[in-house]
Amino acid sequence: MSSKKQQPGLIVFICFLALALIVAGAGVFSAFRQQHGSEIAGDGQEVAAEEEDSESQESSGGTVRRRSSNRKNTPPKSAGFYFFNTSKNLPVTHHGSYIAKLYITGTITESGDSYNQKWLLDTIDELEDDEDNKGIILFIDSPGGGVYEADEAYLRLMEYRKSKPVYAYMGSLAASGGYYIACASSYVMANRNTLTGSIGVIAGEFLDLTGLMQKYGVKSETIHAGRNKNMGNYNEPVTDEQRQIMQSVADECYEQFTGIVAESRSMSRAAVEELADGRIYTAQQAKRNGLIDAIGTWDELVRLMEEKEFGGTEYDIEDYSYERQDSFYRYLLGTVSHVADKLSASAALPEPIEKIISPGIPFPAYYFSWQQ
Repeated sequence: MSSKKQQPGLIVFICFLALALIVAGAGVFSAFRQQHGSEIAGDGQEVAAEEEDSESQESSGGTVRRRSSNRKNTPPKSAGFYFFNTSKNLPVTHHGSYIAKLYITGTITESGDSYNQKWLLDTIDELEDDEDNKGIILFIDSPGGGVYEADEAYLRLMEYRKSKPVYAYMGSLAASGGYYIACASSYVMANRNTLTGSIGVIAGEFLDLTGLMQKYGVKSETIHAGRNKNMGNYNEPVTDEQRQIMQSVADECYEQFTGIVAESRSMSRAAVEELADGRIYTAQQAKRNGLIDAIGTWDELVRLMEEKEFGGTEYDIEDYSYERQDSFYRYLLGTVSHVADKLSASAALPEPIEKIISPGIPFPAYYFSWQQ
C-alpha cells in the first residue's frame, strides 16, 4: 500500500531529474554554439544557406536544367536551442531570374507543422516585389482547412496574378481548401495519382453526451445568457434552431466555394454544383469534369509554363516551403505538459471523444477527411 502512494512522487522525481539532465545538455550545446559561431546564426542575424541541386533531363525539347535553392533560417542565440530549422522567405542572392515553387502542404490553418498563414502571405508579398521572380508554381498537397485561411490565401494569389503568372501542381491530395487555393492559378496540372475535389463545407461538429452523462450520473452545466450561447457544447442537446444556424453558415461558405470554382474553371454555377457534393475525384475524373487542365509530371508543368508564359525561356526553380520552428523552451514546456497530462489521464475524456470536441481544424472549414 505504501509503495503505491509513493509512486506518483517517484514519477515526479524522475521527471525533474530528466529535465535537469536536458537543461545541462542545453548548456553544453550553448557553449559549443558560441565556440563554433560560424556554423550557427547569432545576434538576430538571418542566415540563408543555399543548396544548389542542378540536374539535367533529356526530353523532346532538349536538355532541361533545374536548380532548387533551399533557404534555412537558424534563429538567434537569444531565442534558445532549436531542434528544427525553418525554410523561410529570406533575402537570397539569386543567380538570375527564377520561378518560385511555393509549397501548400498540410492542414490550411493559422499555424501548423508544415503550413503557416503569415509565412505564406509574407512570402507571396516578397515574391511579388522581387524583380528576379518571374512567377509561382504552387505545389499543393493538402486536405484543406479553414474557410478564412483558404480564402485569404486565394485572394492574395489573385493579387499576385495581376503582375505575374500563377500555375498549380497537385500532389497526392489537393482536396477541399487545397483545391480552393488551386483556383487562384491560371493552369492546374495533377499527378496521375492525385485525389482532388471534395468541394463542400463543414460548418462544425457537435457531440451530445447528455444521455451518456445522465446514465452514469455525471452532471455538467454551463451558465450562459442567450439561448444559443452554449450551442455545440457536449453538455446540452442541439436544437433545431441551432441546426438551422449552422446550416446557414455552411450554405453561405458553399456558395462562395462554388462561385470561386465556376469563375476559375469557366463553368456555370449549376455545372459546378452538380460536381460539388463533397466527393473526391481521381485525376482522370477531375480532368473529364473540367476541374483541372491536365495530368502530368512536375517537369512537364514547368516546361509548359516556360513555353506559354516566357516563350520557351528556361528559368531556375527555387523552393519556398515552411517548417515549424521549435525552441528548447517550447520543447521543455511540451514535455512538462505531456507528463502532467499523463498524471491526470484518469480524469480525462477518452481520446476519440476529445478529438471530436476539439478536432484541431478551424470551423467553418473546407476540409476533407476519410473519417467524415
